[in-house]
Amino acid sequence: MTRNTPITELKGVGEKRSSLYKKIGINTVGDLIFHFPRRYTDYSQPVSAAEAMVGEHAVIRAMVVKKSPAARIRQGLTLYKIFAEDDNGERISIVFYNNRFAADVLHEGEEYLFSGRVSGNLTRKEMNSPSVLKADEENLLRPVYPLTEGLTAAMLITNISEILNSADDDFFKDTLPESIRMEYSLCTLEYAIRNIHFPGDERASGEAKRRLAFDELLRLQLGMMMIKVRNHVESGCKMSVQAADMEKFYTALPFEMTGAQKRAVTDIIKDLCSPSPMNRLIQGDVGSGKTAVAAAAAYFAAANGFQTALMAPTEILAMQHYKTLSEMLTPLGINVCCVTGSMTKKQRAEAAASLEDGSCLVAVGTHALISDTTSFRDLGLVITDEQHRFGVNQRAVLAEKGNNPHKLVMSATPIPRTLALIIYGDLDISVLNELPKGRMKTETFAVTAKLRQRALGFVKKQLDLGRQAYIVCPMIEETENELASAKTYIQSLKKTVLAECRTGLLHGKMSAAEKDQIMDDFKEHRLDLLVATTVVEVGVDVPNATVILIENADRFGLSQLHQLRGRVGRGKYQSYCVLIAESFTDESRQRLEIMTKTSDGFVISEYDLQMRGAGDFFGNRQHGLPDLKIADIAADRELLAQCQRAAKELMEKSPDLSEYPALKAEIDEMFSRNGGAAEAL
Repeated sequence: MTRNTPITELKGVGEKRSSLYKKIGINTVGDLIFHFPRRYTDYSQPVSAAEAMVGEHAVIRAMVVKKSPAARIRQGLTLYKIFAEDDNGERISIVFYNNRFAADVLHEGEEYLFSGRVSGNLTRKEMNSPSVLKADEENLLRPVYPLTEGLTAAMLITNISEILNSADDDFFKDTLPESIRMEYSLCTLEYAIRNIHFPGDERASGEAKRRLAFDELLRLQLGMMMIKVRNHVESGCKMSVQAADMEKFYTALPFEMTGAQKRAVTDIIKDLCSPSPMNRLIQGDVGSGKTAVAAAAAYFAAANGFQTALMAPTEILAMQHYKTLSEMLTPLGINVCCVTGSMTKKQRAEAAASLEDGSCLVAVGTHALISDTTSFRDLGLVITDEQHRFGVNQRAVLAEKGNNPHKLVMSATPIPRTLALIIYGDLDISVLNELPKGRMKTETFAVTAKLRQRALGFVKKQLDLGRQAYIVCPMIEETENELASAKTYIQSLKKTVLAECRTGLLHGKMSAAEKDQIMDDFKEHRLDLLVATTVVEVGVDVPNATVILIENADRFGLSQLHQLRGRVGRGKYQSYCVLIAESFTDESRQRLEIMTKTSDGFVISEYDLQMRGAGDFFGNRQHGLPDLKIADIAADRELLAQCQRAAKELMEKSPDLSEYPALKAEIDEMFSRNGGAAEAL
């Protein structure tokens, strides 16, 4: 049996079970062995039925004393009830729904360990659909796997046991160099696999998890490093410091750049003058001045005779960048054009002609920039804004329009450095950690829903001063839960002090043209109030908007709240953010208090990462990382640092990993699961 053996070769795995396995990505024996438990149930500390607390999880040791006949409650629902007693004679009911097998394997007169949530009351306790173990089992630490309906833990355990019992040495062939394993005190792969599924104790499971997480993080680091090495080809766009007078650019600006901006520009110029193409991330908090840095880079490229293309995720954001870059660069004699999908055929043709003949040195646009009708005379610099909103292939197509051009990525999403080193492992990073002079801190308040009317009254006062406001709701339409709905929210405003305001609605189900029209109406102050979902998280500058009210704020991640807060505070007026929670738990109060105490996005993101983990950190956004099965970037910080050191050691010995072909094959497989990321390798 090999790791590539089809899952159907295992006993009991026919067409039905194999289709269930396929639903969770398991097609081969290897897939199943590397389908890890998400946690373990510890049966080693059982309590009596009397000691078990109603509403809490418990493990109870009890003997089955009676089995009631199956009871059909209604069409499609059959109940199986079993009565069990502990050593003190305390009775508990065990209930299974539509699971005759679970009930049949329990026999009167035999003792079992039941693990589950206790319901009922003090005198009549019950446990619904518990996990069950025979009381005489030796291994009391049992795996809990991610499953799908129809597939049980018992099925997985049976099939995994069969694999492990028949596996030979080749099955556990280790791709991790022995020198690395010894240097970082890691267990063997065989020990790790056997003990991740069936650990003898917590120490064994911990060692197994550490080894398997190390493997995963090492492959991730090596993959990102290989992309970086591949990017270090010779650029056809090498530039010269002597060709550009940067003082001329700085003097022409209507403001003074911050020290962080100037340091980022220095980093960029150094990259642009190097033999290899630049691959740099400008990571700046909301309002830190990334666009001005991009303008400086475009100016330097233009002075060297090269064209720049800046691609933004939405048309309205592209238009905003076009306006800003035009204001900065046109007075310096640099022609800036715009390329978007809504332009007329004639406008597109004129822009395309100016890019092809080189009379336009800076193009700003949406994905229309990568269309076949757009070509450049000499594209030397590619800038993408909010890169997580573009696919790998879109960015690659734009870069292919030049001769290994330099690449600059801008992101307003503050990411803890630990995470940034992984997500942007193929990029050098410049951080803009200073706000421009004169920028006022947005005052932030967190309140419960009891103060909603008062908060709406505060919004009205701002509108009466001629300002504008956002109200953010986390949903579009009502469902069974209590989250506010943007559509019904607008209706509810008709009963408040905001009834007479010019109000618009913005949500993700609108077409791009509809979104752009609403945002344009808001920007031009044809609307006073914009009720929106989180689609406004990345949006245009509306300097006149001074207040953002966020409903159900306790349901958002802190980094997302910080991004939303960044919609205001962009002009000369004092701005405000009001966070409304239906009620405060100790945790939600603590989280929202952080928002009121700091406006540093990096501090907020670090806390968010620790509290929510890397999986939830990005919400539903595509961040471009291969999925991690067992490693946790937030929890495994120390292990991650060790993997980074180990990856450097291996890359120094073999930059293309040709000395480690089996490890290289695993990296290729890992990135191929990411739909396109493998192309970069």
